[in-house]
Formats: sequence, C-alpha cells, structure tokens
Amino acid sequence: MPTEPPMEPQRWDPNRRHSLEIPVESPTWETPQAVPGGNRPATSLFDKSGAPGVIITKTEQLFAQARLCSLWPLTFGLACCAIEMMSTYMSHHDLGRFGVLPWPSPRQADLMIVSGTVVKKMAGPLRLLYEQMPDPKWVIAMGSCATNGGPYYRSYSVVMGVDHIVPVDVYIPGCPPRPEALMEGILRLQEKIKQDARVRGKGKG
Repeated sequence: MPTEPPMEPQRWDPNRRHSLEIPVESPTWETPQAVPGGNRPATSLFDKSGAPGVIITKTEQLFAQARLCSLWPLTFGLACCAIEMMSTYMSHHDLGRFGVLPWPSPRQADLMIVSGTVVKKMAGPLRLLYEQMPDPKWVIAMGSCATNGGPYYRSYSVVMGVDHIVPVDVYIPGCPPRPEALMEGILRLQEKIKQDARVRGKGKG
C-alpha cells in the first residue's frame, strides 16, 4: 500500500505570498459591483409614507409601542413552572428576541411573571414586590397553580389563584405550560397593551 511522503515543514518567510487574496476595498452598495440583497437594510416604513421622515400618531400609542417592545419582567418562579419559564430564555426559544429581558429588581421591572404554586406564606412578599414596581405594570399568571390553585384545589395552604393577591392581565393554562405557551402569553400581553393605549387615546389629539 503506497504511503504519502511526510509533509516537510515550511520555513517562515515574511515575504511569502498566501494563496488567498483578500481585497483591501470591499464593494459598496453604490458601485456597479454591488450584489442586491445581503445585509442591505430594507426601506424604512417612514420613508414609504407620503411625507418621508414624518409620522403622525398619538402619544399614548407611541408610548405603548415602546413599552410592548421592551418588557422587563420580574420573574417570580416558585415551582416546576419556573423551569419552563427559564427554558424560554435559553437559546432554543430565545425570548429576548421579543425584547423581553428578565430583571431581578422590582424597581425597574414592568411585568411580573408568577410561575408556580403560590402558598399563603408567599402572598405577602408577592404583593410587596408588586407594589414596588412602577406604573404601568402587568402580571402574567403562568400555570394552573398560579391561575386557580391547580391540583391543590381548596388546600389549606395554597392561594386559589394569584388574582386574589394582584390583578392579572394574562392567564397561561397548563401543568406546566410549555415555553411556547409563555411566548404566546407575551404576544397576547403585547396586543393588550396596544389595545389599551388605543382605548385610552380616544378623544385625545
């Protein structure tokens, strides 16, 4: 069986030319050599309007658009639903692409995600954290336990739904719900924020 000759080490030479040639100047999008597509940004919606660079909207809807695209949730994980909530932020689902970034402090958070069994002992701390959050703020009840007590129905130590403690905006059923369910709940909350701003903005210029 023929064997290949061993590779001889090449002596380092500062003047040796490499086979890969890298152009110094890359073609720009204004040159004829430009290839359409790629990383070229799309035309802005503001430029497609009748008056480019001008937008007319109501302040309530403008603020709501900023809020729904940058939710900072205070993740209040208590039981098995918290594992599903944590996996939603991992690379497979990547909740951060929706602009939802977890925040451990209630001082800057505007969304509370209650995931897990809320016992009566935790009702006080949960209410305290909710009151420390600045307005406007929203609450998502994730899982059957946070929604209505789950399998601990009429238990002596479990709260039959977190809505007995704080107002809830979106309920996510399941025991435990999958990460896709939480993502759907976030999208429903974003739609609710937009609808509420539309209702509040009626009659305002």
